[in-house]
Amino acid sequence: MSRFLFVVPPLVGHINPAVGVAAALVSRGHRVAWAGEPALVRRLAGPDAVVHPCPPPGAGRGPEGEPAAARPAEIRGPEALRFLWERFLVPLAEAMAPGVRQAVDAFRPDVVVADQQALAGALVAEDLRLPWATSATTSAEFTDVLAAMPRVAAWNEALLRDLRARIGDPAGSGDPRFSPHLVLAFSTPELAGPVVRGGDRVRWVGPSLTARPSAPFPWERLDPGRSLVLVTLGTANTDAGARFLDRAAQALRARADRVQAVVVDPEGTLAGGPGPGAGPADRDVIALPVVPQLELLARADAVVCHAGHNTVCEALWHGVPLVVAPIRDDQPVVAGQVADAGAGVRIRFARAGAETIGAAVDTVLRDPRPRAAARTVSRAFRGAGGAPAAARHLERLADGRKDET
Repeated sequence: MSRFLFVVPPLVGHINPAVGVAAALVSRGHRVAWAGEPALVRRLAGPDAVVHPCPPPGAGRGPEGEPAAARPAEIRGPEALRFLWERFLVPLAEAMAPGVRQAVDAFRPDVVVADQQALAGALVAEDLRLPWATSATTSAEFTDVLAAMPRVAAWNEALLRDLRARIGDPAGSGDPRFSPHLVLAFSTPELAGPVVRGGDRVRWVGPSLTARPSAPFPWERLDPGRSLVLVTLGTANTDAGARFLDRAAQALRARADRVQAVVVDPEGTLAGGPGPGAGPADRDVIALPVVPQLELLARADAVVCHAGHNTVCEALWHGVPLVVAPIRDDQPVVAGQVADAGAGVRIRFARAGAETIGAAVDTVLRDPRPRAAARTVSRAFRGAGGAPAAARHLERLADGRKDET
């Protein structure tokens, strides 16, 4: 039996993949504990999860229990990257570091599993000379998007050096987003493309999908005679999404003779806004604040989304083609991967009107090529092994054995 400590940020999309891996480890006889935000981790991993508190900076919470977004919706590009690092990743690492050290002291893990955005996990493990693995819940970091921006790359490296000096080992030199021992990538090259960063430490395990608390849903309102299109912008983009959701609903309502839409609408913008809105009896546009996404994807014919990595991978796991409208952060990179793989159509989030969204939906529903490409990625995902494969790699690391693909 080995002990594994998962260090996670307060982000649903980063905790969900780790939940499946943790469950696989427990089923194999190991002990698992968490360092993170207790209420959110227990909601996703179960009420009995052992969680060592690592409260994030600030107390505000969004609709999924995540930190409330303070970033202006219009921030894009390098400015958004600067905001992400200076206002979220670095403060989060500094806030979590004491809790991570206390968790290590109390739990005595054999291996620390650190999410790429929970930098405190990597830096504390490095400082304490503990084996640690990276949990890479998005494949965007493998592409080195800063290669064409040397000044931004230098700024980022300096930021990481300063952070390491404050909470880690000042003599360390590696990138805390890439463990020197093991990097678990919850994707495959069929979607992510060739590896630029991470090297031979990367293990492509595909999506880690596991059962989640089920949300209520009016299944009787689904029409099997129409194509089902799911529209979602994830859990962290409600500040930016009202206009897009409205335009998407318009586009799909105009195709109601052959398409039925389910729209994830956390803020109720469709029901409460101007225009025809989606009411409780609407059979063309079913708008709900929360939906059972995995169950719906098993029935869906297309997905319109923000190119969040989890949503993209969950759709492609089911062989469902996508319309991707990236907003910020890693989403433009993931959207590019979808388009390059041929598994969907990319549109511009800020400028997409109902006509553009509708035309893109028509393409992925009528053109057989996106669906064929989505099924190719699905086969690769299912063959990669998922959470059980990730658990086996972590066992080898705990045992001190050389990890092999």
